[in-house]
Amino acid sequence: MVTFGLIGSGWRAEFYLRIAMMVPERFKVAAVLIRDKEKGEAFAIKFNVQVVNTLEELKACSMDFVVLCVKRGFAFLYLEQLFRDKIPVLCETPPGDTKEELEKIWNLYRETKAKIQVAEQYFVQPLYASWLQAVAEVKIGDVQNINLSTIHGYHAVSIIRKVFGLSFENCEIRGKRYWFDVTKTGGREGMVFDGELVKASRDRITFEFENGKIAFYDFGGIQYHSSIRTRQINIQGTRGEIDDYTVRYLTKENLPVTQTLKRIDLGVYDNQEWAHYGMMLGEEYFYKMPFQHARLNDDEIAIASCLQGMTDYLSTGKDFYSLADALQDSYLSLCMDEALNDKDGKVRSCKTVTQVWGE
Repeated sequence: MVTFGLIGSGWRAEFYLRIAMMVPERFKVAAVLIRDKEKGEAFAIKFNVQVVNTLEELKACSMDFVVLCVKRGFAFLYLEQLFRDKIPVLCETPPGDTKEELEKIWNLYRETKAKIQVAEQYFVQPLYASWLQAVAEVKIGDVQNINLSTIHGYHAVSIIRKVFGLSFENCEIRGKRYWFDVTKTGGREGMVFDGELVKASRDRITFEFENGKIAFYDFGGIQYHSSIRTRQINIQGTRGEIDDYTVRYLTKENLPVTQTLKRIDLGVYDNQEWAHYGMMLGEEYFYKMPFQHARLNDDEIAIASCLQGMTDYLSTGKDFYSLADALQDSYLSLCMDEALNDKDGKVRSCKTVTQVWGE
């Protein structure tokens, strides 16, 4: 079992508490740091956890590492203290808010020889992990391009780089933000039925990497919680493509094959269990849920995988999702924001340059 301290009390921080409750044989929360005493007392009652009000109190707890899960703009201050105190950190995304801050974090990391991983979760969600496995098994040949309309910013960049197998290659980013009317159907609090019409952004961006790989990014934030706006992915290679759940590829004899990724969930249609089991393509399991029988949704499975990845990193030194990767994804995301500066209503361009963590 691994024991971790938690800094933060927001929506994302609650994921870690739920995971510890649902996978108690692997994860335990030592304490939660909440500086506001009154808020902390209410939080302790709600989640039945120990709450402390200072970093010194948290450091006094017995734990293997700290999960840093605070609002943008506050991460650096905590990272500096934790790095200098030699406390291992699993940091939520993004680790920094500006290009200057990203460089400061890297320099501080090198100076202090800190132990850190970043909790980028999407590539270990069941479906994304299955897509990446299909790419890794060369089902579709050399990947040429991807059209991604599922996740935003640095999360999308992470998947793009992993699909292409990129390290720190530079690219040119061109894009524009559009606005459309759409009826709101849900949010973090659940579904809504009042028929409210809202303005929703839609970002269209092209990444042209220096090795010739092309990514088309097409996303609007309302997709995360909408019943009427779908999420889509298309990955095209020299010998096939992945189109959402459909995988088309050629055999060694160049015979075309079409297969469908099938989700295996227990507890469906009178099965008396309840848990995700895995993802199959044909007769092969391309993904198996690593926390058997745990009642976790896909995002919780992925975040639990980040916790396990951090645990393994501390025992083996092998990166799960390194600080350098997180900084590169955040940097490219900031460059996306520059390209989307649409005050003049024109398509804008941003060319990336090699950063200190990629040298």
